[in-house]
Amino acid sequence: MPLQIIRNDITKMNTDAIVNAANSTLLGGGGVDGCIHRAAGPSLLAECKKLGGCETGNAKITHAGNLPCKYVIHAVGPIWRGGNHGEEKKLTSCYHTSLFLAKKHHCRSVAFPLISSGIYGYPKDQALRVAVDAISEFLMNHEMTVYLVIFDRNSYQISEKLFSGIAQYIDDHYADAHTDSRAEQIRRIRLLEESHPKDTPDSVVYGAFQSSAPLPGFTSDEITRESQETEPAASHRASVPARGMAAPPPPGTFRRRKAGSLQEALGQIDESFSEMLLRKIDEKGMTDAQCYKKANVDRKLFSKIRSNRLYKPSKPTAIAFAIALELPLDETRDLLMKAGFALSHSSKFDIIIEYFIENQNYNIFEINEALFAFDQSLLGA
Repeated sequence: MPLQIIRNDITKMNTDAIVNAANSTLLGGGGVDGCIHRAAGPSLLAECKKLGGCETGNAKITHAGNLPCKYVIHAVGPIWRGGNHGEEKKLTSCYHTSLFLAKKHHCRSVAFPLISSGIYGYPKDQALRVAVDAISEFLMNHEMTVYLVIFDRNSYQISEKLFSGIAQYIDDHYADAHTDSRAEQIRRIRLLEESHPKDTPDSVVYGAFQSSAPLPGFTSDEITRESQETEPAASHRASVPARGMAAPPPPGTFRRRKAGSLQEALGQIDESFSEMLLRKIDEKGMTDAQCYKKANVDRKLFSKIRSNRLYKPSKPTAIAFAIALELPLDETRDLLMKAGFALSHSSKFDIIIEYFIENQNYNIFEINEALFAFDQSLLGA
């Protein structure tokens, strides 16, 4: 994917370039700056001495010495002085200048630390927001793989408001999916019984519990008594299907014609993920490039999807396209189903995605910030 947030040591990144959070002298210092100079060896300092320093908000480039990358881009971030002294503008300039230097030197990949968020005191959540906004703006118009490298958990922080909102949403929905009441569990068992013939073995009816008993902790009499207490009124019994018979489909539901042969069944194959995706792009009036860039997906992967109607993406990639297309939740589920996936409240990843869609926040980079904060896979490919 074009922008990835990863946990790593930036001196170990095998990219074309890495960015050093330098001071204005460019002669080394503490934190990331000191680590990079120690790993690169004396040749890096010797080259930096020839540069004559660097202004805050700007960047200069050198070779990488003993580091596994080709170049080191030395960016001088602002010291935090409360936020009213042009800090955001200068920090944004650090990222833009560094990215254009990388492009000028034909770099296809570059790794950034979270500039100014260490001893310079820039609040980590705000530093992260500036970094993601500046990098994503650049990537909308240029092809490059950019890594935002976080050394440890303490170096990474999303806004407290966003974190709390997602945490509460996860708590509400994840708990609901795993804490059915005793009466609700019994009700579901009775519904499961109703959908099977009377002579169906208990081991099949209760297969979800991997047991021939109705349910651990429940007796048959208890299930019968509970079902009697919740039996629908006589006026509604006509709508309940008889034992062993499937319930009729909801009004307006498409019912596929029964195929007479395997060949006929295969002839009824649905629209594929690739076909649905391309149709949705056209319906939204987007270009291919607009879509795959908003999805944080590499151009080469999109070309594979376009050229192969049966292409099966990963779940994060499929969701990334739904986010790029700004699909509502029902259409997101439809697109996922075409790729063989679904959203479930038993997955924190899925619940976070649902949270952002329900709040109509389709900023994939902000979604990835949240996913990273909750130790989940990121969107894109």
